Amino acid sequence: MDLKSTINLPKTNFPMKAGLPQNEPKMLERWERMGLYQRIRETRKGRPKYILHDGPPYTSGPIHLGTAMNKCLKDFIVKSKTMSGFDAPYVPGWDCHGLPIEIKVDKELGGKKLQMRPTDVRAECRKYAQKFLDLQRQQFKRIGVFGRFDRPYATMNPQYESVVLETFFSFYENGFVYKGLRAVYWCMHDETALAEAEVEYENHTSPTVWVKYALLGAPDNDPATIDPALAGKKVNTIIWTTTPWTLPASMAVAFHPDEEYVALESGAEVYIVASKLAKDVADKCGLASPRELAHFPGRKLEHLNFQHPFLDRKVLGVLADYVTMDTGTGVVHTAPSHGAEDFLTGVKYGLDATSNVDEKGILRNGLPEYTGKRVWDANQPIIDLVKSRGALLHAEKTEHSYPHCWRCHNPVIFRATEQWFISMETPMPCGQGKEDTLRTRTLSEIKNVKWDPAWGEERLSNMIQTRPDWCISRQRVWGVPIAVFLCEACGKPLNDHATNRKVVELFARSGADAWFTDEPDTIVAAGTSCPHCGATKFEKETDIFDVWLESGASYLALIADEPDDRYPWPSDLYLEGGDQYRGWFQSSLLCAMGARATPPYRGVVTPGWTLDEKGQAMSKSRGNDVDPVDVASRLGGEIVRLWTASVDFREDVVGSEALMQRLGDNYKKIRNTFRYILSNLYDFDPLNDAVPFEEMEDLDQYILRQTCAFAEDVRKGYDDFAFHKIYHRVNHFCIVDLSAFYFDVLKDRLYISAPKSRSRRSAQTAVWRIGEALVRLLAPIMTFTCEEIWQHLPQIAGREESVHLAPFPSPSEIAAAADSRSSALDADWTNLRSVRDDVLKALEEARNNKLIGTGLEAQVFITTSGPLHALLKRHEAELRYLFIVSAVETRLAASPDGADAVQAEVKKADGQKCDRCWNYSIHVGEDKNYPTVCERCSAVLKEIGGE
Repeated sequence: MDLKSTINLPKTNFPMKAGLPQNEPKMLERWERMGLYQRIRETRKGRPKYILHDGPPYTSGPIHLGTAMNKCLKDFIVKSKTMSGFDAPYVPGWDCHGLPIEIKVDKELGGKKLQMRPTDVRAECRKYAQKFLDLQRQQFKRIGVFGRFDRPYATMNPQYESVVLETFFSFYENGFVYKGLRAVYWCMHDETALAEAEVEYENHTSPTVWVKYALLGAPDNDPATIDPALAGKKVNTIIWTTTPWTLPASMAVAFHPDEEYVALESGAEVYIVASKLAKDVADKCGLASPRELAHFPGRKLEHLNFQHPFLDRKVLGVLADYVTMDTGTGVVHTAPSHGAEDFLTGVKYGLDATSNVDEKGILRNGLPEYTGKRVWDANQPIIDLVKSRGALLHAEKTEHSYPHCWRCHNPVIFRATEQWFISMETPMPCGQGKEDTLRTRTLSEIKNVKWDPAWGEERLSNMIQTRPDWCISRQRVWGVPIAVFLCEACGKPLNDHATNRKVVELFARSGADAWFTDEPDTIVAAGTSCPHCGATKFEKETDIFDVWLESGASYLALIADEPDDRYPWPSDLYLEGGDQYRGWFQSSLLCAMGARATPPYRGVVTPGWTLDEKGQAMSKSRGNDVDPVDVASRLGGEIVRLWTASVDFREDVVGSEALMQRLGDNYKKIRNTFRYILSNLYDFDPLNDAVPFEEMEDLDQYILRQTCAFAEDVRKGYDDFAFHKIYHRVNHFCIVDLSAFYFDVLKDRLYISAPKSRSRRSAQTAVWRIGEALVRLLAPIMTFTCEEIWQHLPQIAGREESVHLAPFPSPSEIAAAADSRSSALDADWTNLRSVRDDVLKALEEARNNKLIGTGLEAQVFITTSGPLHALLKRHEAELRYLFIVSAVETRLAASPDGADAVQAEVKKADGQKCDRCWNYSIHVGEDKNYPTVCERCSAVLKEIGGE
């Protein structure tokens, strides 16, 4: 007899080698043919909704590892919520407007742009944005992300643009919006205003000067009014600035009202500076033998007049709380046209805020020394000018943190220009009074959101608490225009509800491009007059919206686009990086407060940054980036997904080629776990062969209860978005509980038992249930592999065509409900596994000492006492299979060393080796029909023969 043919060797066409780069695209094609996403939606129709609203990535290039991680995290959440029984649609979105695209198109068009109409330039920008939208869409799908990719939301779609405008009108018609002169961040490179969220701080080296401002004498001032000790003295103050180019705009010098100032006499002149900084100022400015004449508070200097260092201008002494004592002189030169705080001080004191710096950053209307120069180029000529007038006391270079444009990374300036703003101090409609403003209501509502990590609440609250009014206008072409009509006579905006609605309808019908045509000219009804001056002619505003207002309206736009789907308000979750507290999280919150007076999200989750192994931020220019598309093409999209699951995304995470390779190795271990499962189910039909739980072997019941506990942990991991805990739990379960223990022990029963025996069917039932549970629990993360496994598991009538259409397994599908007996049995198996570990160590030592080769060549004598000995005695007949040896004998310790003490003695097994199971037995040869097998195999062969 061919004994090998009687062994139930594993069989499966589930390949050991995944071939992910080749097979994943085929699976994507299959899902496309199936219409899988839409089928998932149909399957979940009518279930409670869960909405993760997608933050729109920018369409200016391919995806990178950070965007891949972002989309994978969202996919894990959406898929796990779907499999938990929710209707969880996912609509991907893209941010398509803005400067980066317009600048790229400007470079491509060159001088030709000057001859083009705005609509033609916008058409080129649209093509550019669409190209990268299509590219990113394919790249996200390539790494297994599911969603409504055939109809995403995009900020350049007409319907979306109309909602942006409608959101603006929610603010405008309720009195939040004003157009006025303000000092705002200005990018000279891109020639546009910037909002706070569009500014990043980087190191910058600036020329720093200490400049003398002389106190004017009679009839303007009498120094004795400051302090009698100054009577008849030649008095000055000293300002300190890192922006000499702003000195032509200097209209005031600011003192802190409550800080102490000192008058230092040096030579024939007196210098007023902050007492706390006097010594440092004297040293820097070379004040010889300074003598303190008087001390007085800053408020004594208000309304005094000083002489501008090189212009024929009186400079007013003013008070300001923002004057600090940490560096400089304690006296701040004030240019209302070039500083946010300076501007507010200028308003308070009626100072001129006219900006003589144009949109390109060139100084105009000044002295020949600096007129026509860009601000940075004007610094040295102005320093030289100050020096020539005898007002320069000291100059040096200072490296400091300075605002830069987040798009072009060039340093920015403050520039007073007329812009559109949303006021943070306007009372809310139907609110609780003047104190119930957009700012205070928003701060109150932030407390009702669940922030993950929890520090998000304080971070956003601090930003809302201190942010200025929102500058929402930009001086560019590619964006949604601020579609407001302005009176040609007085320049004031028209705010008419009926007119506004017509413009919204125009945008919904024809898109924002229509604003740049003649079509809007017919919208203002004949006879409409300006409510401010009575004129009847109007022109169109040419500024566009800040792109943050556009993306901030995204959930409002999604709801408006899905009237039949009834998306709930608010959404359940927003998930984006930490930079979005100043960006999308904040703009979405403010847009929602203006439109609906409540936040657009119940929860906000913030991933960390992707870094290289040295902790540096990834960038192509540094050459330390990991391209997820490249990883998918070489190792598989599944590896990108597994990497995302393996890291604690709430912290900064490391990505590298070496790490991806290691994850590839871990993937193989998980895949091999499934391969073991599938290879032992080739002759198993769940309908006919499955053994009821209560009739299964104790070990099989135990492992299924362990699987239940594992499933509970995984489900909790999904609920908590703790995907790294799932990853580690899966690894432990597959490697420790299954491969190293259960599957190892089970091989003998699966391979050696009669094919249809109850004990083998019990084992197969457990393996099948484990496989069914594992494949569904891992499907949100291992999207491709679990679908492949699903096709290889035993098919059952009514089974879903795709694992992604199936729900998570319920506990009853895995094992019977736990009771007091099962808890006691599980405790027994915990002790048996512990003894097994001791025995395996003893076997390893015997192997190293050349006493045995394999474990089956051994017999083991185990000496214990107390309850543990009783437990081993009850299971004595099964212990040889648990330890994978040929014989086990238990002995009671003569003098117990402790209840848990285990002594394992290994000896060579008695008897002969069975040719079929390779166990050693003293009964080999006793059955003349099967002379080379043991008594167990003899019985199995008879059972096989009788089948």
